[in-house]
Amino acid sequence: MIRISGSQARLALERLIGRVPPPRQAALARVRDPGNGDVIDEALALWFPGPRSETGEDMAELQLHGGPAVIAATFAALGAIPGFRPAEPGEFTRRAFDNGKLDLTEAEGLADLIAAETPAQLRAAFRQLKGQIGDRAEAWRSRIIAALALVEARIDFSDEADVPENLIAPALLTAQHLRDEIAAILADGGHAERLRDGLVVAIAGPPNAGKSTLLNRLAKRDAAIVSPLPGTTRDVIEVHLDLGGYPVTLLDTAGIHEGSGPVEQEGIRRAKARAETADLVLWVTDGSAIGQPPDDTVEISFISKAWKVVNKLDLAVDKLWISNESGSADSFTISALTGDGLNRLIAALTAYAADYFAVTESSIVTRARHRRALEATAAALDRALALGPSGREELIAEELRAAANALGRLTGRIDVEDILDVIFREFCIGK
Repeated sequence: MIRISGSQARLALERLIGRVPPPRQAALARVRDPGNGDVIDEALALWFPGPRSETGEDMAELQLHGGPAVIAATFAALGAIPGFRPAEPGEFTRRAFDNGKLDLTEAEGLADLIAAETPAQLRAAFRQLKGQIGDRAEAWRSRIIAALALVEARIDFSDEADVPENLIAPALLTAQHLRDEIAAILADGGHAERLRDGLVVAIAGPPNAGKSTLLNRLAKRDAAIVSPLPGTTRDVIEVHLDLGGYPVTLLDTAGIHEGSGPVEQEGIRRAKARAETADLVLWVTDGSAIGQPPDDTVEISFISKAWKVVNKLDLAVDKLWISNESGSADSFTISALTGDGLNRLIAALTAYAADYFAVTESSIVTRARHRRALEATAAALDRALALGPSGREELIAEELRAAANALGRLTGRIDVEDILDVIFREFCIGK
């Protein structure tokens, strides 16, 4: 499908198919090169006159059969028409935003929908595209503007008979209710933002414990080089998985031990850094030693959340000790080579991801930008509330205005005329 938007979209249809179909009705048409009249393809053509279009401008669509030659010839024919050019990345969405068809949060939701790799990411992106946070932010902003209108009316029109004297207290009451609502939204732990990138699980442990083999087994492909020589993995390898519909990023890290050379030491440093910031660490050790527990001499106090994974079950001689090691919920015995014990580990990882992202189904904050805007809104409301009913009215008004502007920046819509509209509508001033 080739989409054309702008004031001359109609001209494109006239030049390529010789007519303009009825609005929003698909029409079968032959697409011709306007230079020589050669038929390029037989396609469906649609016409969407503005402002009732996705971008708010006149817009046309050609639904072609596809194929490199057809697409190249159509682009060449369009490019030969004066004033036509290829769209920049994201330009159609930008034009939709500029023409009021989308707010910023909906545009971000569209981008997330395109990039979604798992059902959970798709659901979150679709909710945002349909205005989950944008509509809520606009509703909050309308309430702040209403409160600000009360304070502004008290400042600017205090001598008018139809303006009540006690307007600050109800304005601050509205601010308090809004502050409580926003605080509740911000108390989600930030898990919804993580849904876009995925739960981060680092596979760490001493050298030659089978970390890369485990990564390949979980990824179901040879993502990492496997070698019997310790220290094969020098840098962090990332693999993205879909576990139970939730995104998970697996990290294969260098073996953590006392490295000898500078390159190996750098790999160990990076491994520790990624393990420190991971949501979960699978600490993999070698369980093949005869009658001996795996080597746990490496200090792992830098890890906040770790599961113990004893690998090489297929080589273990002391099966009784190995079976005792798998008794707890965060301890697993596996053979990454044969797959034994992997089902239990995968089921636990899936349950962990589902529990971690459980709050995202009701959360509306999906980006750090959203959180910063809401935090700025809450901070401004806190400053207004701290001034109290007896505080200086102009300072309260300024903090409420800052709160409204923060929400306006969230959606990309800021209009100071809204305040005057509320004042004149509610108090009939200037009649």
